[in-house]
Amino acid sequence: MNTFTATQERMRALDARITARPDRFRVLTGERPTGRLHLGHYFGTISERVTLQARGVETFLVLADYQAITDRDTADNVSINVHEAVLDYLAAGLDPASTTIFTHSSVPALNQLLLPFLSLVSEAELHRNPTVKAELAASGRALSGLMLTYPVHQAADILFCKGNLVPVGKDNLPHVELTRTIARRFNDRYDDVFPEPESLVTASPEVPGVDGRKMSKSYGNAIALGMTADETAAVIRRAQTDSDRHITFDPVGRPGIAALLTTAALCAGTTPELIAEQIGSRGAAELKRVATDTINDYFAAHRRRRAELARDRSAVMDVLQAGVERANAVAETTLDEVRSAMGMHYTLT
Repeated sequence: MNTFTATQERMRALDARITARPDRFRVLTGERPTGRLHLGHYFGTISERVTLQARGVETFLVLADYQAITDRDTADNVSINVHEAVLDYLAAGLDPASTTIFTHSSVPALNQLLLPFLSLVSEAELHRNPTVKAELAASGRALSGLMLTYPVHQAADILFCKGNLVPVGKDNLPHVELTRTIARRFNDRYDDVFPEPESLVTASPEVPGVDGRKMSKSYGNAIALGMTADETAAVIRRAQTDSDRHITFDPVGRPGIAALLTTAALCAGTTPELIAEQIGSRGAAELKRVATDTINDYFAAHRRRRAELARDRSAVMDVLQAGVERANAVAETTLDEVRSAMGMHYTLT
């Protein structure tokens, strides 16, 4: 049995267990608030979180603001990005009554897990992590200590709340595997405190940006969830296409055309090939019109809810405050267990 087939079978079995007993699972997921959330976030992670919430799975959602300072360029506007992200979460249907939304920097006990966790991993293991390797290749300079230990930060994020289910794409499986290793080593060395979390490998589509590359804030090719219909239209008008009027789906030969077809198809619930066939020889202008209308129609309700929420800034702050209080209570309990397990629980008798 090949790896792909084995993963599919494991995911089917895991899905059945979630359906049967959603109360046995706790999810940890989140983002680094380095910019506005975009369509890639929505189709890649946010919609999956809404689905898990509807299935009755408790979710902790971290806005990892401390981890934003690992960005090699800038960590400007973190507080604005956090506020904007919460608006998008709420507009998408995440309910703070069942999804705990909090900021990393506001939970001190979570970060105290880093020291014992760092003692359980080697430098070589950290260097093998794909995110660390990619950052080193992209930056062309020595890694900061924060970036090198990024995988352990993620382990602390997951384990502080005893998360036992982590939705990931297949490229992020090494992060969960290192978290499992840390949990196992801690339990073996001290006492059974942490679960070994399972990866929920999602089949989330990769949403291309308007230039055909992966949609990314850093590439400047993204359609942000907070954009208006007119702003979305403007981004799509600037998309690079080609002079061939007959529209075909060819991601390699026609990346700009393929990107618009893919995004339109996601929003329309169909295939890029079918949209290309429907447009035929009416050219890139018609494709851009179709893509604009389809995206704007799909996100119209999201944008209405978002605009309503944005009128009351206190609504976002109330959600964050409640989430931070909940996360702190959970983190303090876990840290207390860790101290006891390590023989570092000092009380006067």
